[in-house]
Amino acid sequence: MATPIPPSPCSSQLSLLKFHPNPLQFPSKNENLHKLAKLVLCSQPTKNTSSSLPNDREPTLFSILRVIPDWADAVKERGMKQKRYLYDHENWVQHRSSFRHVRHFLSSLSSRVILSLIPPVIVFTSVAAIVAGYNTAVSMHWLPEFFPVLSASSLPYQLTAPALALLLVFRTEASYSRFEEGKKAWTKMTAAINDFATQVIASVKSPSDAALKNAILRYIIAFPVALKCHIVYDSDIAKDLQNMLESDDLAVVLSSKHHPNCILEFISQSLQLLDMEDTKRHLLVSKLSCFHEGIGVCEQLMGIPIPLSYTQLTSRFLVMWHFTLPIILWDDCHWIVVPATFISAASLFCIEEVGVLIEEPFSMLALDELCYMVQRNIEEAMVNEPLIQARVKTKTERTHAKNGWPASLERTQTS
Repeated sequence: MATPIPPSPCSSQLSLLKFHPNPLQFPSKNENLHKLAKLVLCSQPTKNTSSSLPNDREPTLFSILRVIPDWADAVKERGMKQKRYLYDHENWVQHRSSFRHVRHFLSSLSSRVILSLIPPVIVFTSVAAIVAGYNTAVSMHWLPEFFPVLSASSLPYQLTAPALALLLVFRTEASYSRFEEGKKAWTKMTAAINDFATQVIASVKSPSDAALKNAILRYIIAFPVALKCHIVYDSDIAKDLQNMLESDDLAVVLSSKHHPNCILEFISQSLQLLDMEDTKRHLLVSKLSCFHEGIGVCEQLMGIPIPLSYTQLTSRFLVMWHFTLPIILWDDCHWIVVPATFISAASLFCIEEVGVLIEEPFSMLALDELCYMVQRNIEEAMVNEPLIQARVKTKTERTHAKNGWPASLERTQTS
C-alpha cells in the first residue's frame, strides 16, 4: 500500500486561498494571476524546511568594530544608573583627604569616564602608530621614492590651540550650569514641599478632616518620587510609590500619562474638601505653583540640551585635531608621536566626556536621597504634631491671665 504524500506547505496555503469563505477574490478566468499567487506562496521560506537560515546573523566587520564602543557605552549607562548619596561629615573628610590623589589614580580602571574613552583613544593612538610606521618606511627607503613623508608645520596648531581650549571650557561650563540649575530646582522644590506640608499640618484642625489630612500629606510625600521617576530613565514608579499611596490612588497615578501632575490634582481636589476658611485654602492652593514651576524646570532641562551645533563643533574639532596631530609632531617627536597622541586624546576627550555626562544633571543628583529626606521630615512632623501641641497647650495654661504677662515674668517684675 503506497504511503500518502503529505501536503506541502505551499499547497496548504493555496488551499486557504481557494476555499476561505472570504477569499482574496482571484478572477476565475484569469489563471495567470492564480499561478502568480501560487508561485509567491511556494517561494516563501518555512520554519520546518532544512534550507531556512538561522536567526543569528553572521558577524560583519561593522559589528566586530562596534564591540568595544558598545561595551564602553554599556559601562557608562550602568554608571549613570548608580544610586547617589548625600554627603555627610565622614564623606567630606574623605573627599578632602591628602590621600585622595592616590585613591583616584588606583580607581582609574573602574572609572566610567575613563572606560568610555577607550574607543576614541585606541583609534587615534592607532592612527599615530600607522603614521609613524609609514614615515619610518619612507625614511628607510622601504617604499618607492614618490611616497612623501607625512609632516607639516606646527604653526597652525599653535594658532588654533586657544580656540580648542575655549571650546572645551565653554562646553564644560555650559554643562555645569545645567547641573547647577537642576540642583537649585530640586533644592527650591524640596524646601517648598516641606513648607507646604508644614502649612497643611498647622492649618487643618478639624477632627473630621484627619483622614483627608493624612491623605494629603501622603500625596505630598509621593510628589517628589513621581517627579524623580518622570525625569530619570528606567525608573520603576510602581515600586517606589507602592508604600506611599493606596492601591486605588496608585492605579489612577499609573494610568495617567503625567504622574506628577496627577498627584498635584489629587492634592488640589483634596484641599477643596477640607473644612477651613477660604483664605487659608487659597493660600495652600497658591503654594502649588512652586511644584508646577519645578516640573517645568526639570522638563526643560531634560528636553532641551545644549545647542547641538556647539556640541558637534567641539567633537569635530577634537577629531580633526587628533587625526592630524601625528603629522604635525613627526619632525620633532618621530615615534614619540604615539604616546603624545595617546596623552593628548586621553586628556582632551576626558574633559569633553565630563561635559557630556553632567549635561543631563538628574542622573548626577542624589534624587533618591532627597525624596527620602522629604518623606522623613514630613513623617517626623506628623509624629511630633500632637507632642508639640500638648507642650504649647501646657505653656498656655501656665500663663497668668493678669495683665497678659506670664507668671514667671510677673514674679520677676514684682521682685
